[in-house]
Amino acid sequence: MGFDSATERMIQANEANWDARTPIHVASAFYDVANRDPEVWFADFEWDDLGDLDGKDVAHLQCHIGAETIAFARRGARTVGLDISAESVRAAQRLARDKGVTVDYVKSDVHAAADALGRERFDIVYTGKGAICYLPDLPAWAEQVAALLRPGGQVYVVEFHPLLNALGPTPPADGSEDLLLRHDFLGGRGGVEHDGTRTYTDGPPLPEAKVSYEWPHGIGEVVNALVGAGLRITLLRETERLPWRRWSTMANPDGGWYRLPDSAPRIPLIYALQAVKPDGVSAG
Repeated sequence: MGFDSATERMIQANEANWDARTPIHVASAFYDVANRDPEVWFADFEWDDLGDLDGKDVAHLQCHIGAETIAFARRGARTVGLDISAESVRAAQRLARDKGVTVDYVKSDVHAAADALGRERFDIVYTGKGAICYLPDLPAWAEQVAALLRPGGQVYVVEFHPLLNALGPTPPADGSEDLLLRHDFLGGRGGVEHDGTRTYTDGPPLPEAKVSYEWPHGIGEVVNALVGAGLRITLLRETERLPWRRWSTMANPDGGWYRLPDSAPRIPLIYALQAVKPDGVSAG
């Protein structure tokens, strides 16, 4: 894929880390794959933005165990999931069978997605919620996204806001509840090594493959990568809600996603970005 040896090593470490995480995530109460409705992972505005999915071809990139992916199939889409982890793909295939839905899953690095899935094959490419931080090269990723889309197709990115990443998507080791900037808001410093001994879910520590790497990316970096790949930005949203309780003071009185109390600053925690492939753009 043209990366230098150090970046290749980091990507390989992430692949091994996701392989090790997978059985813990499948068994976790966080995902609760046996009982949890997959639509709990989606904000209401996502379905409004995506529109009617019946009969559409949808690719879910970096889909992990497919906890979200099956929601597209249930809404009538011909759905394909892609993930770098072979263990995740196998778990996703089992979950789809258990849920009685048809989803094709492919094991591939997202940087080779167009060759793995097919060029100009999809009406919608969906990704996010902890995916883009594992991409060392956003322009290369955006070229793959553009190549996957048919003319008129859209990419829909729903991602953790850089502010959430700077505050920390998981509580710090000291358990502090303060809204303090602890990490970079913007990218540009290369891959950041993390101790992946424990995952973001409940469950035991990983017995091996404990190191992972992430690359912070600002929203402007994501926008510019997609525009550079020939896509046209059509929508940008920000929301103060999360599908889990990051801070203990968060509540979901309406039964939906969680938000901080009114006494706290109103801050963006997730953003949604939509871009369309115009006619005449090369498949790459």
